[in-house]
Amino acid sequence: MQYKTGQSVSFAGFRLSLLKTILRRAYDNPWLLIALSCVFWAGNTVAARGSIGEISPMLMVTARWAIACVILLVVARRQLVEAWPVLSPHWKRIALMGFFGFTVFQALYYVSAYYTTGVNLAIIQGVSPVLMLVGAWLLWGARVGAMQIGGFALTMVGVALVATRGDLLALRDLDFRIGDLGVLGSAIVYAGYALSLRNRPKAPAMGFFVIMVFAGLFTSLPLLIWEMLAGRVFAPTLTGWAALLYAAIFPSLLAQLFFIRSVELIGPSRVALVYNVTPVMGAIFAVILLSEPFEPHQALALALVIGGVIIAERFGKPS
Repeated sequence: MQYKTGQSVSFAGFRLSLLKTILRRAYDNPWLLIALSCVFWAGNTVAARGSIGEISPMLMVTARWAIACVILLVVARRQLVEAWPVLSPHWKRIALMGFFGFTVFQALYYVSAYYTTGVNLAIIQGVSPVLMLVGAWLLWGARVGAMQIGGFALTMVGVALVATRGDLLALRDLDFRIGDLGVLGSAIVYAGYALSLRNRPKAPAMGFFVIMVFAGLFTSLPLLIWEMLAGRVFAPTLTGWAALLYAAIFPSLLAQLFFIRSVELIGPSRVALVYNVTPVMGAIFAVILLSEPFEPHQALALALVIGGVIIAERFGKPS
């Protein structure tokens, strides 16, 4: 009986060790991490569409970071304590990164969605990866080869096809409004945040991320207070709660952490290649979850985006 018990304990220990090995290898695979980030962010576009009228925008921004903070205090206390001596001298810089990358970006995006068309929203959102590449070239002289440029061009054509529903001539008729400027601002802010990750303080990604999430929470409070004073805040419905929980766990926690780790492993310019998959994945999720038809131009866009990423990464020579 003792032999069987010991054998059982040994097998359980082996399974736990195997699981840790698998998770560690996954955490060291930048392409898997950024792909998961794109999936989670694409799902967030569906959740955001479903949350309109179900939860107020600033409450959504603040509450998602509050939930994320609670989860991180439970699962990442040790990492925060270990990283704090290294990160505490840089707390102002980290707070600014959390403010712009989490609070300002999300606030601009959620509010702008009320004041612009879906076509404009999707197209302008696709500007962010291009800004990352241009920023990497301007700041650090990252080499941009012909194949990279060609790959990016293909991905942008794919994004434009999704946004215009297969009619690229519709780009001539874009009517820019205040919401368009807001979305453009959010794209610029997030590109700047992504570029700043390259030279972030040297500490484990988890500890760094925890501090930024708390920065995102505290810097979003004034926006929530403004929404309350303006009489625009309202409690979430059941659908609003579902969207909020999804946003807190997947796009806010997992996607952001995976994104930070990916930039740490391969740099912002290469991560930007895969980031362009997000709008196309959003279209696929809309077909599956919102019962929208899957049209030929969407299949073509998916092929262009994935093909562009493969060409730029496989045949390009990023620095």
